[in-house]
Amino acid sequence: MIFRIIFFTLWLVPVTTYAVQYADRAEVQAFVKELAAQESFNERELLTVFRHAEYKQNIIDAITRPAERTLTWAKYQDIFLTERRTVSGIEFMEKNRVALEAAYEAYGVPPIIVTAIIGVETMYGKISGNYRVLDALSTLSFDYPPRSSFFRRELGEFILLAREEKKMITEFKGSYAGAMGMGQFIPSSYRAYAVDFDGDGFRDIWNNPTDAIGSVANYLAKHGWQRDKQITFEVSAASVPVEVFNVSLKPSKSISALRTLGMVDDLRRLDPEQAVSPMRLNGKDGEEFWIGLKNFYVITRYNHSKLYAMAVFQLSEGLRQGSGAVAAR
Repeated sequence: MIFRIIFFTLWLVPVTTYAVQYADRAEVQAFVKELAAQESFNERELLTVFRHAEYKQNIIDAITRPAERTLTWAKYQDIFLTERRTVSGIEFMEKNRVALEAAYEAYGVPPIIVTAIIGVETMYGKISGNYRVLDALSTLSFDYPPRSSFFRRELGEFILLAREEKKMITEFKGSYAGAMGMGQFIPSSYRAYAVDFDGDGFRDIWNNPTDAIGSVANYLAKHGWQRDKQITFEVSAASVPVEVFNVSLKPSKSISALRTLGMVDDLRRLDPEQAVSPMRLNGKDGEEFWIGLKNFYVITRYNHSKLYAMAVFQLSEGLRQGSGAVAAR
């Protein structure tokens, strides 16, 4: 009944030209019919939702040029490894010390890593996106063929989320890709990993840092974060064949195999059978060679990019060096 009230309230909201086009499109009507049958929705109510969904060309423009695909590591780090982001991160840690420590105890993810992810994603909640999630996911589901299947799944998850959280579906705001809150959770991640970390009855990842912190830590823990384990380290490997590097985000090369190729450095202290991911990056001073461990791979489950994970790692190291006891783990 609550969900019906939420949907029927949409009748009071003016409908745009674009919105009428979505509700009248055959693929949207097929999507509505399937979702209604699978999840016990009323088709008429779902079509009402799509009368309020608007196509956004700037969303299409943005998704075709993500920084992870267009920038080198030298340029990428200029965006995220700034003094402002580090200083703001230290302030965030000081304000949220109790929640960060509680998340470490509960999930094993260090305060500096949780903070760094929130810092990279939204500048600690300051830039979390002002697109209506309904518009973003509708645009990408029905007007962006390269990833339409993925975004239609997320659109379905989003409609379920609105029902579960008992919120007006047009009120959710997020990024151009439909990611929400301080930690930028897509709808399926919100439903699976967001937590009510302060126990107030609502998983508020938009305005409640405690919930956002717990949710990010829970996400990483559920994806296999190893408590108190190393993330990545730099090596000297200029003589190693280039085809060894950047093969897979997932650790796939054994330490023994890298030793055979002449890579030694800090590898002696690792299990010869341990799988790692050798990486080659174009940094500010030329080529950089890194060894990604399991926790580095876990960070890439948040964003499938080695540049992203490296930015999180190096920002976290900046937070460790620039802060007090809360970052000492």
